[in-house]
Amino acid sequence: MSPNWKNWARTERSTPALEISPRSAKQVAAAVARARETGHPVKAIGASHSFTAIGATDGIRLRMDRLRGLVDADLATGRVTLWAGTHLYELPALLEPLGLALANMGDIDRQTISGAVSTGTHGTGLVFGGLATQVVGATLVTGTGETLTVVRDGENAELLPAVALGLGALGILVTVTLQCVPAFLLRAVERPMPLGEAVQTFQERCAREDHFEFYWFPHTESARTKTNTRLPADGPRAPLGRVSRYVDETLVSNTALRGLVSAERLVPRATPRVNRMIQSLSANREFTDVSSRVFVTKRTVKFREMEYAVPLADIPEVLAEIRTVIDRNRFTVSFPIEVRSAAADDLWLSTASGRDSGYVAVHRFWRENPEPLFRAVEAVFRAAGGRPHWGKMHTRTAEDFRELYPRFDDFVAVRDRLDPGGVFRNPYLDRVLGVAPGA
Repeated sequence: MSPNWKNWARTERSTPALEISPRSAKQVAAAVARARETGHPVKAIGASHSFTAIGATDGIRLRMDRLRGLVDADLATGRVTLWAGTHLYELPALLEPLGLALANMGDIDRQTISGAVSTGTHGTGLVFGGLATQVVGATLVTGTGETLTVVRDGENAELLPAVALGLGALGILVTVTLQCVPAFLLRAVERPMPLGEAVQTFQERCAREDHFEFYWFPHTESARTKTNTRLPADGPRAPLGRVSRYVDETLVSNTALRGLVSAERLVPRATPRVNRMIQSLSANREFTDVSSRVFVTKRTVKFREMEYAVPLADIPEVLAEIRTVIDRNRFTVSFPIEVRSAAADDLWLSTASGRDSGYVAVHRFWRENPEPLFRAVEAVFRAAGGRPHWGKMHTRTAEDFRELYPRFDDFVAVRDRLDPGGVFRNPYLDRVLGVAPGA
C-alpha cells in the first residue's frame, strides 16, 4: 500500500492503491493500460498545490517527478518543450541560458507545468492570458492508451483549446510545449494606496500598466499595490538586497504573518487591529530584476483559497458586495484579498474564455474553517456570473459550468472521445464535468 496522499493546504487526501513513477511516455501508457485492465482510475500528481481534489485518486497514482527538464528548444520560434513534471521554479535555470522567459507568471512557482496549465494558473496583466494560453503543443496518453500529439497549426490542432487546459480529464500529459518570449526585466513598484482609489482605478490601471494588482486586508481602508513594468533584458538591474528581501518576504510576509494569524485564532476580535498593523508594515519599495524573480513571491504560511474570475468591469461592485458580506456576518478575516486581471482567451475552459476578467481571491489560514466565509462570498461571485479557478475551493457543478462556458459541451465531447472508459475520472471531475457515459 502506498502512503496516504494529502495536498499542500491539507484540504484533500486520498489513499492510492498503487503508486508508479514513470520515466517515459511508454511507461505512462503501460500504467494507463494497467488501470484499464484492473478497473482502477489513474491520475497524475504534480506538486499537490491545488486546493481541490482534482488530482486525487484511490486508484493508480502517477508521480511525475522523474519526467522533468528540457526536452527540446527551438530558438528561432521561441518554443520550448518540457517534460510534464517540470516545476515552475526549475524554469529559470532552463530558459535563461537560452535567452527566453515565460510571458507571464503567477506569484507561486511550486507547481509543475502540467498541473499549472491544467488548472488554469494565471498571473496578472490585461494583455496577458494565463499559463495555459502559452501552450502551443503537448503530448498526452489518452484513456485508450494512445500517445496523442497536439500542435498549434499542426497535428490535431483542433484539440488544443481543450488540451491546453484539460483538468487532467483528457489524458496524462507527458510533454508540454510553451511559446516563450525573449528574456526581460521587470521594474517593480510596491506602494500603499487608499482602498477606494485602488478599486475605482483598477480597470484603468490594468489597461495602462503591464502588470497591476492589489491586496486588501479586510477591516482596513488601505490596499497594497504592485505594479510591474517590462524592460529590456540588457538594461540596468537594481535587485533587492539580501537583507531587504529577507526582512520583507521572510520576516514580515511569512514569519510575522504566521505568528499573527495564529494569535488571531485565539482572539478573533483582535483581527481588525492586527490587520491594520500588518498593513502598516506593507512594503513601499522599488526594484528591478529578472522577470521570474519579480513575478514570484516566497509563500510559506499555509492557507486555503477561493478565487473567481468575473467580468473586469464588475470588480468594484463585487468587492463592495464582499465587504458588505464580511461586515454583515461579522467575519474576522486575517488574510488579504487579492485582485488581479487577465486578457480574454479562446481556451474552452479558461476562466477568462471570451472575456477580459478580473480575479478576486479570498483566503483563510489553513487551521481556520473556511466554509462560512467562502460560502457567503461565493454567493457574490455567482451573482456576478463568476467562474471559479479549477484548482481552488468552490462548490460548483457541471450544471453551472454548462451555463458559464459556451464550449463546455464541446469539451465534454472531447473527454468522452479520448477517455471513453472514464479511466481518468475522480469524484471532483465527476462533479464539475459530469460522469462519462462509459464510466
